[in-house]
Amino acid sequence: MVIKYLIEKEFKQFGRNPFLSKFVFIFPFVMLSILPLAANFEVKDLNLAVIDNNHSSYSRRLVQKIAASRYFHLTGVPSSYRQALKNIEQDQSDMILEIPPSFEQDLIREKNARVMISANAVNGMKGGLGSAYLAGILAEYNAEIRQELLPSAVSSSQTGLEVSKLFRFNPLLDYKFMMVPAIMVMLITMICGFLPAFNIVSEKEAGTIEQMNVTPVSKFSLILSKLIPYWVVGFVVLTICFGVAWLFYGLWPKGSLLTIYLFASVFVLAFSGLGLIVSNYAKTLQQAMFMVFFIVITFIFMSGLYTPVDNMPQWGQYISDISPLKYFLRVMRLVYLKGSSTADLIKPFLALCTFAVVFNTWAVLSYRKSQ
Repeated sequence: MVIKYLIEKEFKQFGRNPFLSKFVFIFPFVMLSILPLAANFEVKDLNLAVIDNNHSSYSRRLVQKIAASRYFHLTGVPSSYRQALKNIEQDQSDMILEIPPSFEQDLIREKNARVMISANAVNGMKGGLGSAYLAGILAEYNAEIRQELLPSAVSSSQTGLEVSKLFRFNPLLDYKFMMVPAIMVMLITMICGFLPAFNIVSEKEAGTIEQMNVTPVSKFSLILSKLIPYWVVGFVVLTICFGVAWLFYGLWPKGSLLTIYLFASVFVLAFSGLGLIVSNYAKTLQQAMFMVFFIVITFIFMSGLYTPVDNMPQWGQYISDISPLKYFLRVMRLVYLKGSSTADLIKPFLALCTFAVVFNTWAVLSYRKSQ
């Protein structure tokens, strides 16, 4: 019965803070409606400068084909390569395509022509992907010209085998569909990590924790009473995220909502316990804020939210194994996009349960009632 009154006290204390109640509802709504649009690694609308030294029908056709692509925006036709480089230095262009004077002549006589692609590699991803996109357009143009100039050779080389691509689980390759479940995990992590960490610390600064220390309430009951409210808050935040994802992006889980809530309950329990560990060691809100910020940012970047874990160096992959976000993030994406069931996710479930037991046991043992 004692824990009942402790939980009631925590909910009342939470409700008396008007900022927290608004924060829990407004923060996930605003962030999930904006972040997926900003956290987009697709490269589009690259500024391309074309140096057309040929001015033939073939070169104009190539330029028109590039301009029709959604990946490039023609920023101008410089008269020289030096002028085009100045455009890159002034951030007016991202790439340069130079067509030689003998472009049409080489195509007709030699059945072969060369062009030069120069990319600004200050942003390595933009330069690499932009070059790959432009090379793909040139390959399509090459196939069209080859069919026109050598129709007999093309027809004789064709076989009865045709390859068509089929993308499963995200057929449109929409980056938002992969980022929305990941941002849900990030929001739950931030809310259920920061708020519990500030709980005990704020009571230390206010002096109310001393009143709890002189009561016969056990450490386990006290920690449990502080976990349950934020466990409920995690469910509220997740439910809001479901609504925003469906309302703004038309995204609904392919799998069962119960599977997500099951894993979310364990994840929130684990991360709230981690927040309470921080609050047990921190003496001021400033200390708690910096400690949680360091832990959350490290876990987020090592979880595979922005870059795949397999692309990390081996030591980075080892560190990612101790991040609860890695396992919950995998669960959210698999359930949302693939429709995986609980039976398919046994390993992430066992890992999250382990984190929950370790963190909350640590939180109970590290709390000192005699402080």
